[in-house]
Amino acid sequence: MNATTITVPQADPGAGYRRLKPAIDAAVARALNSGWYILGQEGAAFEREFAGWLGALLPAGAAPMHAVGCANGTDALALTLRGMGIGPGATVATVSHTAVATVAAIEMVGATPLLIDIDADTYTMDADELVAVLGDPPPGLPPIRAVIPVHIYGQPCDLDPMLAACRAHGVMLIEDVSQAHGAAIDTRRVGTIGDASCFSLYPTKNLGALGDGGVLATPDATLAGRIAAIRQYGWRERYISAEVGVNSRLDEVQAAILRVKLESLDADNARRQAIAAAYDAALAGGPLAAPVRRAGVTHVFHQYVVRVADRPGLMARLRAEGIATAIHYPQAVHQQPAYRGRTPMGPAGCAETARAAAEVMSLPMFPELTDAQVERVCVALSALR
Repeated sequence: MNATTITVPQADPGAGYRRLKPAIDAAVARALNSGWYILGQEGAAFEREFAGWLGALLPAGAAPMHAVGCANGTDALALTLRGMGIGPGATVATVSHTAVATVAAIEMVGATPLLIDIDADTYTMDADELVAVLGDPPPGLPPIRAVIPVHIYGQPCDLDPMLAACRAHGVMLIEDVSQAHGAAIDTRRVGTIGDASCFSLYPTKNLGALGDGGVLATPDATLAGRIAAIRQYGWRERYISAEVGVNSRLDEVQAAILRVKLESLDADNARRQAIAAAYDAALAGGPLAAPVRRAGVTHVFHQYVVRVADRPGLMARLRAEGIATAIHYPQAVHQQPAYRGRTPMGPAGCAETARAAAEVMSLPMFPELTDAQVERVCVALSALR
């Protein structure tokens, strides 16, 4: 085999379309034939269905979730911050080991990002450092008004101590669930625990559109209503801006596609978990450790991430076997030219974040991987022993 021929891609959003092609094509035709392409029935139905799915495991008596579609996951975060009145004169704590969108959204609203380090095992926000920072904020920064922990790679953060600290200090907690659609803590889905939650619907996500898309959710109906107005120029009455808004709408075609894909999301996550279990078995007894799972959580494996000192060497070895890999993310946010030297960090200085950025790599992970492709990866991993 030619060493450059990839037979096992790291991700393949087209495979998701091909698997669901008849239903997706019918949904697209339905949206196109409706004659209504912005904020119509498809978008409204997706918001209802997504909110229902997200809140399906809520305890009895809990407030129902309300969902608001928007143009992308970055806007979902920015709209949520704006809806909460968080902007200039506020600090928002988040992590540097994330897609740059998380930090970009904070700066979009004029707030100051404060970067907290990560837990070395799970790559999620270090709850202990956050608690310390909320109790004794770094000098010279505006007051901390919100925290955005990121459920990275499909694994939930350690939210309980974070939420307790936020409540104690009057700080809002916004979950970034862009990589963890369907993950849970105990029996409660992430995205229903904080004050609000934000999801990217980028094509490679566990729930992905065939283009850009985003959605946010909150149990606060008043907040959801305000954000829904802000996403369309601040309109509550058509053509009349009650407040300054933006244009960030989920279009009808993407909403129709997402309604189809939402129906298979739980099954798709189960397939991801099965692939992860196969990789775990292949790695057992070898030099690479399987990803750590936080106790009491459901991990949905947006990515299957391993840590290796000689990352280029392993990536080349797998590529020679026709197996593609990826690096999420080659540089942490604070290491990138646009943010380097100007973005405040917590007392740990993002030391664990920097180490992870130099060592992590992602193996192939998407629900349409065939059993033969999974076996091919497992054979290559077993050969590392």
